[in-house]
Amino acid sequence: MKTLTKYWFLEGFSLFRKLGMPAMMKMCELLEMEHLDKGKEIAIGNRDKKSIFFLKKGAVKILNSTHNTTKYVVKKGNIFGELSLYDEQAAAMEKAITLEESIICYIQSDMMEELMEKHKSLKNGVFKVYGLRIKKLERRLEDLLYKDSKTRIADFIYAYVKEFGEDKLDRIEAKNLLSHKDIANLTNTSRQTVNNVLSTLRKEKRIDYNTREIAIFKPMLEE
Repeated sequence: MKTLTKYWFLEGFSLFRKLGMPAMMKMCELLEMEHLDKGKEIAIGNRDKKSIFFLKKGAVKILNSTHNTTKYVVKKGNIFGELSLYDEQAAAMEKAITLEESIICYIQSDMMEELMEKHKSLKNGVFKVYGLRIKKLERRLEDLLYKDSKTRIADFIYAYVKEFGEDKLDRIEAKNLLSHKDIANLTNTSRQTVNNVLSTLRKEKRIDYNTREIAIFKPMLEE
């Protein structure tokens, strides 16, 4: 892939805004790029050489490969696989699956570490991503202790649509990328409970959804 095309790829990532052109071009020389169809598995932990991934287009879900349970979802403009920089054993138990047609770039972890040592802003940015994911995990554990299943599911839907959605006239609407099983994994509930709660929320006119989209009505955001 041409260097300028790679530069276009990285340009939209907030992680690289402070790097400057020379550092960006150097990084572009090290990147590999792939176009992936929906449902494609991306081996994170089982690669010969650990890599950090940059998602330019689409969305992916990260799973625990041992239990095949969804851990979190990554949207375009974000990175994944950064766990290999901090905990290789835990990273070995991760895999990713594309939720829609996606474009990724990736760089070997050791090369990424070298760049991070040279550029403090990049090092701080990656550490911030890692820290935010740890905080999300901590919040999920707190929710398990202090919130009932309906509240956990409703809160998750709210957060998901807010992060992945677009503002419409009376609603915020996002692509419906997750199965009920995925939502159950992410809220520590059962698939049947997710089905029941979503049906109730729709009857209460708090959300709307079909196989393609899921939306929150704006009055719900004000509650």
